Amino acid sequence: MIKNFLKIDINPNRTYGLDILRASAILFVVFGHGKSFLPSPFQKFQSFFILDGVSLFFVLSGFLIGGILIKILEEKGANRSVLFTFWKRRWFRTLPNYFLILSIITLYYGFNPSDFAVSNKILYFVFSQNLSYPHPTFFPEAWSLSVEEWFYILLPCSLFFLISVFKTKPKQAVLFACISILTLVTAFRVYRHSTTEVSTLFEWAHLYRKQVITRLDSLIFGVLGAYTQYYYPKRWAKYNGLLLIISLTIFIVSQLLKVFDIIPVGSFYNCVFSFSIISLATLLLLPYLSCFKTGTGMLYKILTFISLISYSMYLIHLTIVKGIVLEAIPWDSISQNEGFLIVLKYSSYWAITIFISIIIYKYYEKPLTSLRDKKM
Repeated sequence: MIKNFLKIDINPNRTYGLDILRASAILFVVFGHGKSFLPSPFQKFQSFFILDGVSLFFVLSGFLIGGILIKILEEKGANRSVLFTFWKRRWFRTLPNYFLILSIITLYYGFNPSDFAVSNKILYFVFSQNLSYPHPTFFPEAWSLSVEEWFYILLPCSLFFLISVFKTKPKQAVLFACISILTLVTAFRVYRHSTTEVSTLFEWAHLYRKQVITRLDSLIFGVLGAYTQYYYPKRWAKYNGLLLIISLTIFIVSQLLKVFDIIPVGSFYNCVFSFSIISLATLLLLPYLSCFKTGTGMLYKILTFISLISYSMYLIHLTIVKGIVLEAIPWDSISQNEGFLIVLKYSSYWAITIFISIIIYKYYEKPLTSLRDKKM
C-alpha cells in the first residue's frame, strides 16, 4: 500500500545522462545545506566534494530550453502564437510548484513573527526580489527561480525581436543573442567589481552569485550547447570524451582553489569569471551526457528517481524542511546523546525532504504537467 502510494513511474525515453547531471545538481544543493547538522571535521571533508549545484542546474536548464526554442523557431517560425505557447508550457511547468511553496511559507510566517510583512513578499510573486540587489533572507531558495524566469522572458523576446523585426535567421539570432547577453552580464560584473568592495563570502554571494543581472549568462552557456548540438551535431558528439576530461579537470582545479581559499573571495576572478568557468565546465559535460541515453540497474533507478523529484526537493529542503519542520521538533526531549541526535537530525532532514518531494511530484506536479500536455 505505502509502496504504491510513493511509487513513481519512469519514462524509458528520458536521457539518462541529463538525469545524472540533474540528480547530481540537487544532491550537491541538499548536501551543502545539510552540512550544518554535521560536526566541523565532517563539514570540511564534505566541502571537497560539493560543487555549486545551482550552477549545474542553470546550464542544464539553458541547454534544454535553448533546444526547445531553436527547434520551435526552425520548424514554426517566430510569431506571437508560438511565443505565447512556449511561455504557457514553461510556466505551467515551473510556476505551480513555486507558488504552492511560496504561499505555504508566506502563510506560515504570516501567522508567526509580528514583524513579518506580507506586502514585502509581493516581489517574490513576480520574481523581482533580486533583480540587481541582494536577495532577502526570506525563502532563500527563490533567488535561482528569479534568474530562471527572467531567462524565460528575455531570451525568447530577444530572439523573436531579431527574427521578426530584422528578419534574422534563427541560427544567427540565437548566436547573436547569446554573445550579447554573455558580454553584457560579464561587463556588468566587471563594473560592479570596480565600484564595490567585497571582503566576505556572504557579500560575494549576495552581490554576485544570487542576482538576476549577474547570473543570466550561466544559462546562456547551456543555450550555446543546444545551438552546437542542433546545428553541428557531428562536432557535438565527436570529441565528447576529451571534453569530459577537460570538464572534470576544470571542476577539480576550481574546487581546490575554493576549498583552500587560494584566491581571495573579492578577487577579480571570483567576482567576474568564476561563474563563467564553472558554467563552461558544465557545458563541456553535456556532449558526453546527452549521448548517454539509457541505463540499467539500481543506480540508474535511484538517479532517475532523484532527477524526477529534484524541483520539489529544491523548493522545500531548506526553508520548509530544515527551517520549519526540523526546527519544530523537540530534539532534546528525544535524547541527550549528542552523537545520536546528529545522526537523527541529518537522516530526518534527508528522509523528510525526499518523502515530501515524492508527494508533491506525484500528486501535484506530475498531474499538472500531464494536464499541460493534453491541453497544449
